[in-house]
Amino acid sequence: MVVLASCKKDEHKIYYEGGTAPALTAAFTTTSTLDSTHKNDPALKLSWTNPDYQFTTGVSSHDVTYYLQVDTTGSNFTNPNKLEVSISKDLSVNYTVKELNGLLSRMNLLEDIPHNMEFRIKATLDNNSVPLYSNVIKQTITPYLDVVVPLPPTGDLYITGNAMASDWTNSPPANQKMTKVSKVEYTITVPLVSGKQYKFLSTPGQWQPQYGGKDKNGGDLAYNMGLPGQSDPDAIPTPDAAGNYKITVNFKTGKYTVDKQ
Repeated sequence: MVVLASCKKDEHKIYYEGGTAPALTAAFTTTSTLDSTHKNDPALKLSWTNPDYQFTTGVSSHDVTYYLQVDTTGSNFTNPNKLEVSISKDLSVNYTVKELNGLLSRMNLLEDIPHNMEFRIKATLDNNSVPLYSNVIKQTITPYLDVVVPLPPTGDLYITGNAMASDWTNSPPANQKMTKVSKVEYTITVPLVSGKQYKFLSTPGQWQPQYGGKDKNGGDLAYNMGLPGQSDPDAIPTPDAAGNYKITVNFKTGKYTVDKQ
């Protein structure tokens, strides 16, 4: 006779017990006014402590990912234009004048005027879980004009492609000339249907400089300035839904947007 016996298996669950918010320190090695003539000089070093994530089994062996968050004072890191940069597993990061200015340019801040800025570190475990935030470092910084994508050398920008009535041409008509909102931003409102493509040109009668992108609803701007080794960017596909669209190109941020009107 065989006797069957059963037992309940003990369950060993691991629980998160907490961690220590990173302690952030900053060393600014340049004046608050950034100077393009010294763009390769060191400008900022940020260092922080390990948050030592704790579980019931002890200190976590999981990789910690750090993010530098930058925002304007008073926004409490809720500004839509706030910056978040992944720093992987390091406990410090260094920026030159050009690199720091580039961070502020991506936030679309006006140049040549001072801005009250705040810096902090966000630490996370896998899948952006259990975030811990450092103390906030404040600094007033005056950025200079810098652009992610080279400006049109003529100061003008045209839209061309089979999405336009004139089709692909390097001499688009006057009604395809974009409005210059500022020295870094251009816009135009045009009717679009799906399944078409377009690009932007600067010099009538020439195919370069040429600007394009991959995303139909807006994204990163790519370019060919006609220099050796450069190739033409992708043509931008039109949105799925037909309608009038406002297309905006921003060379400072290196982005274009496509908004239905």
